[in-house]
Amino acid sequence: MRINSPALAPDFEVQDIHSQRLRLGALRGKRVMLSFFRDAACPFCNLRVYELSNEYAALQAQGLEVVTFFRSGNEEVQRFVARRPRPFRLVADPQMAVYGPYGIERSMLGMLRAMMRQLPRLMRGLRLGQSRLPAGDPSLMPADFLIDERGYVRRAYYGRDLGDHLPMTEVHAFAARR
Repeated sequence: MRINSPALAPDFEVQDIHSQRLRLGALRGKRVMLSFFRDAACPFCNLRVYELSNEYAALQAQGLEVVTFFRSGNEEVQRFVARRPRPFRLVADPQMAVYGPYGIERSMLGMLRAMMRQLPRLMRGLRLGQSRLPAGDPSLMPADFLIDERGYVRRAYYGRDLGDHLPMTEVHAFAARR
């Protein structure tokens, strides 16, 4: 079930890919962006992670923490970042324990729509990412959540296709908000 904002963000406790404990509740007092991805080898995911990496210094300077989730296993995500370490927290969640409470959706139509409408973005993502095809459920859609200092989801964005993410202009506007 989708989260409608404003709503208290579902708390979670996980380990990131470096075995560091991460609990959403421990980030109270900070603004947080949670991004959910399909697979570490997904070209659309690779492109978005690349965009977040390029924007992270500015976002962090404004006080925004970024946490990304992948349905892939820990080893796959570590291989993904081995060539280009990422400046934000990455979480492998192959059992999708955190995906459920955030209402992450599946859509075969969304997968097909992305393949037809976003071919240039797909090709750019392939150039930036892995050399293998993504594993697992190809219909898992991306989602982004902006969470305020009190732990409330202020923006829940559910992708309509594999390459559809919250516009970076909205992310920057949220990060700059005082």
